[in-house]
Amino acid sequence: MSSSSAERTPVAKGNEGTVASAPASMDPSVPKKIVSAIPKQRYPIGGKVSLPHFRDYVIENFNVDLSDRREGVPVPNEYPAPVPCPEFLADIRGHGIDCTQNGEDRLIRCHGQTLHDVHMMRTGTFKRIPDVVLFPTSHEQVEQIVQSANKRNVVLIPYGGGTSVSGSVTCPEGETRPIAALDTSQMNRMLWIDRQNLVACFEAGIVGQDLERELRQLGFTVGHEPDSYEFSTLGGWVATRASGMKKNVYGNIEDLLVRVKMVTSKGVLERSLAVPRVSCGPDFNHLVLGSEGTLGVITEVVIKIRPLPQVKRYGSLVFPDFGSGIRCLREVARERLQPASIRLIDNEQFVFGQALKIPGGPLATVGEKLKKVYLTRWKRLQLDRIAIATLLFEGHDAQVKQHEAKIFAIAKRYGGFSAGSSNGEKGYILTFVIAYIRDLALDYSIVAESFETSVSWDRCEALCTNVKSCVRKECAKHNIQHYLISCRVTQTYDAGACVYFYFGFNHAGFSNPVTIYEEIENKARDEILASGGSISHHHGVGKIRSRWYPQSVSDVGVQLYKATKRELDPNNIFAAGNLIPAQLQDTNEPTSLKAKL
Repeated sequence: MSSSSAERTPVAKGNEGTVASAPASMDPSVPKKIVSAIPKQRYPIGGKVSLPHFRDYVIENFNVDLSDRREGVPVPNEYPAPVPCPEFLADIRGHGIDCTQNGEDRLIRCHGQTLHDVHMMRTGTFKRIPDVVLFPTSHEQVEQIVQSANKRNVVLIPYGGGTSVSGSVTCPEGETRPIAALDTSQMNRMLWIDRQNLVACFEAGIVGQDLERELRQLGFTVGHEPDSYEFSTLGGWVATRASGMKKNVYGNIEDLLVRVKMVTSKGVLERSLAVPRVSCGPDFNHLVLGSEGTLGVITEVVIKIRPLPQVKRYGSLVFPDFGSGIRCLREVARERLQPASIRLIDNEQFVFGQALKIPGGPLATVGEKLKKVYLTRWKRLQLDRIAIATLLFEGHDAQVKQHEAKIFAIAKRYGGFSAGSSNGEKGYILTFVIAYIRDLALDYSIVAESFETSVSWDRCEALCTNVKSCVRKECAKHNIQHYLISCRVTQTYDAGACVYFYFGFNHAGFSNPVTIYEEIENKARDEILASGGSISHHHGVGKIRSRWYPQSVSDVGVQLYKATKRELDPNNIFAAGNLIPAQLQDTNEPTSLKAKL
């Protein structure tokens, strides 16, 4: 890519690319927003007074008493006293960096969005929270923070959007050193855009929907749309090797990444050129990707952009059963015909989605009855077996029409047929809504969470069957009678697919529901690995999946990571405790001190 300033449009502070926002410390309602009711402005069912079908579904499937709502505890009045770090704070203030030791600000940044995290916040059982929150506004300020943290022996945990579902931002309970949460929310600018080479540079703290909005105003898109798109940040995407729902057209984050800047304890790690490809030894971009805050702080990212598509069209397909749908998706992938998004949901999720339909008038009721007659009598399908695929096409009109025709022809060979664009759009949006429903369900004694994996095509259907069977057996062992276990195929590749599982149960009468949930999910993860699946497709490892990391990368892989960690972070200030199990990690004692001993 040319480095000529004439080809890059710089975007200065306060200019069109700025996404201005007050420090998160000024907004104590942040956690309430994240676990609030479904936003009415963004989703069709948001703000609806009544969803009778969903009410009936919840009562029938989870045996829930909707009159017994139990909300979480209020925000506490007292917080753990921060571990003293006066010299560090003096350094920070001397550099003009905003910081706070306010209890609520610290509490907000002690957790992500795992079931364990949310339950901990609802019950007020948090054990370790950051001692100070820092708000750098530039790469240079991050360098100053890292230098001071090494000098004063302070732990740094980078914090982006707080959407982690791996426990990666939680504070290690045994850490005795001061912990600083490095909040990147004020590093949220587009620094420049290169229209000719279709790349743009952003600060790492920009939130997904803000990044996309800024680009759309200029006629471009990144196209990276993970489920956490509303809150997650660009730096977080890189740190966890994220994947988006439209990866078939735009790529995963590793495909979009051109250049990344990361501040380590040894200095700044950055490639000298931003070119399409380079043969120059190991690619250190991939050292940063998936590092989960353990090697340094990501500050700036150069990513690929694309012109906005002319056409955006949804579609859906009905299959006789889940297996037929998998075989269809496999054939679509074999011929490399995937649209921007193609996702397959099993029958359990289909029923769940139908329950969320907004009631219509008499004509709508008649229409629904006719659809059932068409499916059961004309198409001779069993409603308790059918599976649904949702489609999203993006591109030129003629291109999209041709694409649709080819996919519908493949679907027909596997017993599939079109179910219309409206169902496709609703199914696509449901992905974003599920997280809000999960948090609302906690008020009614339902614990639920999702977990994902990647698997080869030849093992995909068997893995889905085995994991669901495993969860059912574990529920029986724990005498859990009212639960849901379902799955969907969300991303497809030449050699395999990503599979998501959703599991929740009524925990009325159980004193330790989250512990039980975690035990069952761990059994499911063991079954995933036994069935040929991976530790994670895009959620990352964090702390909750670290027990499986060694078997996933080998002992040599663990030692290679630890050697890299020792080189880039000799004083272990990036001691988030992610990736490798606690018993395999080096102690918090600085390497320099060990050498003296």
